[in-house]
Amino acid sequence: MTGGTAGPYAAVRAATESIAAPLSAEDQTVQSMPDVSPTKWHRAHTTWFFETFVLAPHGGGYVPHHPGYGYLFNSYYELVGARYPRPARGLITRPGVAEVAEYRRVVDEAMLSLVETGTSPEVATLIELGLHHEQQHQELMLMDILHVLSVNPLRPVYCDVEPAATAATTPARWVEVEGGPTEIGHAADGFAFDNEGPRHTEWIEPHAIAAGLVTNDDWLAFIGDGGYERPELWLSDGWATVMAQGWTAPLYWTATDDGWSEFTLSGESAVDGSAPVAHVSHYEADAFARWSGGRLPTEAEWEHVITVHPDAIESAFGSVWQWTSSPYVAYPRYAPPSGAVGEYNAKFMSNQMVLRGSSVATPDDHTRATYRNFFPPAARWVFGGLRLAKDL
Repeated sequence: MTGGTAGPYAAVRAATESIAAPLSAEDQTVQSMPDVSPTKWHRAHTTWFFETFVLAPHGGGYVPHHPGYGYLFNSYYELVGARYPRPARGLITRPGVAEVAEYRRVVDEAMLSLVETGTSPEVATLIELGLHHEQQHQELMLMDILHVLSVNPLRPVYCDVEPAATAATTPARWVEVEGGPTEIGHAADGFAFDNEGPRHTEWIEPHAIAAGLVTNDDWLAFIGDGGYERPELWLSDGWATVMAQGWTAPLYWTATDDGWSEFTLSGESAVDGSAPVAHVSHYEADAFARWSGGRLPTEAEWEHVITVHPDAIESAFGSVWQWTSSPYVAYPRYAPPSGAVGEYNAKFMSNQMVLRGSSVATPDDHTRATYRNFFPPAARWVFGGLRLAKDL
């Protein structure tokens, strides 16, 4: 990133503020569960990232804005220093939203000055990573505020119109795929996270993948057939979670006298049967696949079909993330970057499952076939759905 390229930085930072704009100070402070972070924390943490990894080592004598912010807004970078406990982020009433806005202003001013004077390739790479990191948090902000608003009995609306999802179809049409070796992983020009490579060869068996996503109508049939009451459909940990949490439907669904309603960013509405099911965990996706007589695709199968048969697959991007059967582990020959930024992805390569595609809340820059999203198998507040696969 050289002089005169401040536009992308300013655009990404402005997008974060646009997401926060409809929210009150109280909205931005609440943490409704340990996995949710307050909106103002996201705004501050993404700022801390630039301050810590770009300005402090490369900013020509830059002094951190506040000596305590490094402790409050470090997420999980152990090599950088101590961190405030994640489950307690909602207890921090100060700094308030105005102070966080000032923090962002100060850091933006220093960053724009640095960018406009020109940077080395090393610093340019860090800035690019920071921008994609902030875009990830933009989706997290929408995921988190949906959960925050969902626990309010008033069922408040975040925005009047939720981003339109790509039209979904039933998974009745199948795309058959020959078996054999296939290459997956990022190799093209342009940005990719370190966990998307190296590009390598994997073997896939003959199989078929559903052209469309699983819909709400499909899920209603699963519920109607006792899907949440049949332990034979579930992985052991999944069934234990169903019992412990009392799951009977996707997150944000509520049974009413007239059927099912769903809470979304645009408020409460009747469940749209033709829309792709969302906010289901990997455990639920796996149980549904078993009930349907199919299975979840591996991430290699998903990436292969999207790359080789892109016109045959519907709603690959922009609707819901799609759970796969693949655990989140390192690709062959993977080596994390050196230093604290190496903690970005590598340290999470255990006890997580991979999702592919993108959702209605995903920034366009993050739409690519090699993108590897990952969450614990019980996570439901993600914009997560599924498409089916079956063996041939």
